[in-house]
Amino acid sequence: MIKASIAGGSGYSGGELLRLLHFHPEVDVAQITSERLAGKRVHNAHPNLRRVSGATFCTLGQLEPCDLLFLCLPHGEAMERIDTLRALAPRVIDLSGDFRLRDAAIYTRWYGRPHARPELLGTCVYGIPELHRNALSKATFAASAGCNATATILALSPLCRRGLVERAIIEVKAGSSEAGTTATAASHHPERSGAVRSYKLSGHRHAAEMQQELGDTEIHFSATSIDMVRGILATCHCFLREPLDEKAVWKVYRGAYGDEPFIRIVKERRGIHRYPEPKLVGGSNYCDIGFERDPESNRLVVISAIDNLMKGAAGQAVQICNVMHGFPETLGLEFPGLHPI
Repeated sequence: MIKASIAGGSGYSGGELLRLLHFHPEVDVAQITSERLAGKRVHNAHPNLRRVSGATFCTLGQLEPCDLLFLCLPHGEAMERIDTLRALAPRVIDLSGDFRLRDAAIYTRWYGRPHARPELLGTCVYGIPELHRNALSKATFAASAGCNATATILALSPLCRRGLVERAIIEVKAGSSEAGTTATAASHHPERSGAVRSYKLSGHRHAAEMQQELGDTEIHFSATSIDMVRGILATCHCFLREPLDEKAVWKVYRGAYGDEPFIRIVKERRGIHRYPEPKLVGGSNYCDIGFERDPESNRLVVISAIDNLMKGAAGQAVQICNVMHGFPETLGLEFPGLHPI
C-alpha cells in the first residue's frame, strides 16, 4: 500500500483522480489540495463523492511527505514550484502541460513564454504507457500526456513508427469538460449548448506533443468543440507512403496493441457501433481505435475515441502509477463504461 496525495484537486481531473484512487486497493489518499476550498469537504467540488470520500481540502503549504504526488495544477504552476513539490515524494506524476515537451525552444514556441525550469525538460518521462512502459516503470517523474494528444498519438503511432505515413490531417471533436471548471463566455450555456464550434484551427499546443511522439510525419491538427460533456473523437486522415490493404493494416495494429489492456480495435461490419464512439468509453480508461481504407486513394482514415478525463487525464495517471509501482496495470481501472447512457 502506498500513500498518495493530489495537488490541485478541485478541478475535473483532480476529482476523477480522487474517485479512482478511493477504490484502488494499493493506494491510500493522504491529502488533496485546493487553495480556494481549503477546509471544506471534497464533495463541495465533487458532489458525486458525497458519502464516498470524507476528505477535506488543504492548502499546498499543508502538504506532507508521501510516496506519490499527483499534480493537477493549472498550466504553469507546477514548473514554478517543482523543487518544493518533488521534495515531498520520491515519485511525481504531473497532469499539466509543463513537462510534456523535451525541448525548451519548442515549449516557448507553443506556449508563448519561456519555460521556468528548462533544464528539467527531457528528464520527465512522457506519460503514455503503451509507448513508454519500460521508461515509466523506472521513472520518478512522469508527465501524463494531453487528452487530444493521447487520442491522436495512440491512433497513429503504430503507422508512424513504421514510417508508413507521409502526412496526417487530424480533426478532433471534444467535449466541454476539456476546458476545465473555469466558466468563460464560450462555456456559457446559451452559447455552448447545441454548438459545433471550431476553436483551434491551427496552433493547438497538443500538436507539439503529437509531433514529438510521431517523429518526422507531417502533422496538421484542428479542434472542434461539440455539444458533449465528456469525450474526444479524433479523425485522422493519413496519406500513406505506399498502399496498404486491409489485412496489412490489421497486422500493424494487432502487432502494436494486441496485448494492450486498454486498447480496443473497433471495426465491425454490421450494426450501429461499427467505429469508435466517445459515448461508449465514458468513465473508462479505454482507447477505442478503428480504421477505413479509401479505395480511391492512398488515404487511410483512423479514428480513436477516449474519455478526456480518463484516458486523457486521471485514468492515464493511475495507469502510470500502476506501471511505476509494479502493480497490475488495470488495477483500479476495470470499469468498462456504461451503455446506454
